[in-house]
Amino acid sequence: MSIPTLLDHVVIAGPDLAGLVDWFAERTGVIAAPGGAHPTGTANALVALTVDGQRGPQYIELIGPNPERPEPELPATFGISTLESPSVQAYAVHPADIEATVAAARAGGYDPGDVSDLSRRTPDGTLLEWRLTRGESRRLDVPFLIDWGTTPQPGLSDIPSIELVSLERTEPDPAPLQAVLGAFGLGDGVAEVVAGPEAGFRLTLRRADGELVEV
Repeated sequence: MSIPTLLDHVVIAGPDLAGLVDWFAERTGVIAAPGGAHPTGTANALVALTVDGQRGPQYIELIGPNPERPEPELPATFGISTLESPSVQAYAVHPADIEATVAAARAGGYDPGDVSDLSRRTPDGTLLEWRLTRGESRRLDVPFLIDWGTTPQPGLSDIPSIELVSLERTEPDPAPLQAVLGAFGLGDGVAEVVAGPEAGFRLTLRRADGELVEV
C-alpha cells in the first residue's frame, strides 16, 4: 500500500450529496464539513487527511448534485449522472509547475487537457478559485492536475480529518495505465497501479478507533 507524494485530494462522488455524507460518516465516524457549490451544478463536503498523524495539503472531496441547482438533470461531472451509489471516482495531484507537467505529458503521448479556471463559494460566501486540467475527454483513471495559486488549500482548513493509509489503482492489466502515468514524469507523485480483478480505486483510511476502512 502506498500514498501518492503529490496527492491533493481524492474525489468520492454519489447521486445524492446528503446521502453521500451519511454513507461516509457511517463507515468512518467522520462527518464531512460543507464545502460549497460549483458552477457545474455540483456541491461538495470536505474531510481533511492526515498522514502519519500530521495534517498536510490533502483532503477528501465528497461531491454530488447541488440540491439547489436549477436543472433537474444530474450533472455529468465525475460520472455522477451514471452512479447509483457512492464511488471513489478520481484524484488530483499538485505538481510544482502545472503547465510544465501538461507539456511533459503531451510530449510523452498523453494529453491531460488544457489548464482552465474553476471556482466555488464556501457557505460563508467566500469565493475560492483554482486552476486545473479538465478536458472534455478527461479519463477518471488518470489524475487531474491542480494549482491553488493564492487560494488556501482546503486540506489545511478547519475541517474534520481522518488518517490516510493508502490510495492505489487496481487494474486487471496495469501496464497500459502505468505507461500513461509515466508520461507525466511525476514518479511516485501519482497513485501506484497494482494488479486486481477489477479496475477501480482502493482507498484505505484509519478510523479514530484504529480500525482500517476501505471505501
